Amino acid sequence: MTKTVYFCAGWFSDKQQEAYDKSMEAIKANPTVDITNSYIPLQHQYKGLRVDEHPELLKDKEWANATYKGDCVGVATSDVCLVTYIPEEEDVGVGVELGMAEALGKYIVIVIPDEDWGKPINLMTYGIAHNFIKQSELAKFDFNKPTFNYYEGAVY
Repeated sequence: MTKTVYFCAGWFSDKQQEAYDKSMEAIKANPTVDITNSYIPLQHQYKGLRVDEHPELLKDKEWANATYKGDCVGVATSDVCLVTYIPEEEDVGVGVELGMAEALGKYIVIVIPDEDWGKPINLMTYGIAHNFIKQSELAKFDFNKPTFNYYEGAVY
């Protein structure tokens, strides 16, 4: 059996993009993830237009609203909310997605790059997640066996 994931991740800095790419590679390799039917926001932006390729879309209210609403559908229809999280680079959009996932009763897994493991994280992110794993564990994490686990680092 496989699970669909809603893949939350920032991609606004080089570090976020690197973590995004590594997590995507890992979930594609994970046998318990149905990647074909998962919701990857960058692959589901309104009219197929990606804001990272067309920054002028940030001024387009139709594009912004439709992309946001599409992401809401993605959170609602996915089995799991999977977040790639950089402790020192909070992403407010990820925070909103986490709130939606929690409100909808989704299982929430936070993935932290190995080199950032143990760094302090935001209290709200800490409190909302059901499990925290290192990025190196993502390819083999069994999404069919949800478990609870505390983060080993501090909060701020």
